[in-house]
Amino acid sequence: MKFDIFCEIQRAFPWEGGQNEASLFQEILEQARAADAAGFTTWWQVEHHGAPEFSYSAAPEVVLTAIAMSTRRLRVGHAGVLAPFAINSPLRVAERGATLDVLSGGRFDMGLAKSGGKEWETFGVDPEKARDQTRDAMHILPRIWTEPEFSWDGPDYKVPPREIVPKPVQSPHPPLWQTCGSPESFYMAGEMGVGALGTTLLSPVKFLGEMLREHDRGLAACKTPAGKFVNGEKGCFTFVHIAETRAQAIANGAAWSALWYVNAAPRVFKVPRRVWYDVIKAGLHPNSARDTAALAKLDPNETVIHDDDPPVVVLLKRMAQGEDISHEEAHEVLEPLDCVVIGDPDHCAEKLKGYEAIGADRMMCMMQYGSIPHAAVLKSIELAGRLLLPAFARAA
Repeated sequence: MKFDIFCEIQRAFPWEGGQNEASLFQEILEQARAADAAGFTTWWQVEHHGAPEFSYSAAPEVVLTAIAMSTRRLRVGHAGVLAPFAINSPLRVAERGATLDVLSGGRFDMGLAKSGGKEWETFGVDPEKARDQTRDAMHILPRIWTEPEFSWDGPDYKVPPREIVPKPVQSPHPPLWQTCGSPESFYMAGEMGVGALGTTLLSPVKFLGEMLREHDRGLAACKTPAGKFVNGEKGCFTFVHIAETRAQAIANGAAWSALWYVNAAPRVFKVPRRVWYDVIKAGLHPNSARDTAALAKLDPNETVIHDDDPPVVVLLKRMAQGEDISHEEAHEVLEPLDCVVIGDPDHCAEKLKGYEAIGADRMMCMMQYGSIPHAAVLKSIELAGRLLLPAFARAA
């Protein structure tokens, strides 16, 4: 099992002590250099717009270029380009991706995402067309990268015959991936012959395993891959923070930061909190609720606590209500969840075995999130490289 880094570029609190956006980006570059030295395989960067409560990663290709130019072996991945055509033209995505592949010396991976919520509103995306446009974009990219002359004549996108440059360094082209949060999206990725990038967001590892089987089912049905080769790999995102001791992990606020992240997400994806929490309570993935028909009729801020709410949902609702949650309480509630990898190295190794058991090819470790101090993130990366990556490489 390979180990990657997944990064949103986050800031949970207002700037203080001389910190600003520039210092945040410098921390990201330092963390990427640490991941390169520690032996991580790929640094994945996301794309979000107009969501300062969640992510400063509005220009991921620029960040990934900076990372590629300041590292030696670390691959750089986009997880993923917001694929609806109103947000990103496939031709421009192909050009930027190929340029990044050239500048990185062939170390680039390309992922696409259907997106949703505020970003659809920001760019005027038609929700009824988003999935089909994501599928079309996945087929367009490898054609631009590999054909001397490209043209496209679809209902939503047209390009006259053009010679598109540059071409990628990797032959035949960079690996293709799709970010996935529902059974339909995992199956779609497999059917197109591209890798699946799945997330947990506090859902059980067993549920994520069921989603990976949907990817397998799609791969079995794949007749004509979108690219020139099939990428059958599966990446799994989760919260990861490794400290020398359990007490230090608590002090670093990793569990609290995970709760903060999960509470920030519904504002970005425009999912009412009632639906978000109910899906978590059911042991499913909250992103699967994005397309629920009745969402607009619900109170987007409802945080009523019910008798049958599990402890993690109660804690999320209390935090959303403005209650101060201690680092200790947050850790006590999240520690039993098999999806969350926070604690000392031995504890984290046992949690990671669960992901290995469901068939994860890659662990996409989110280490910079919420309010975790920069120094603690660097230490987590170093401990993972020294104690965990070699152990799981030997197991493979």
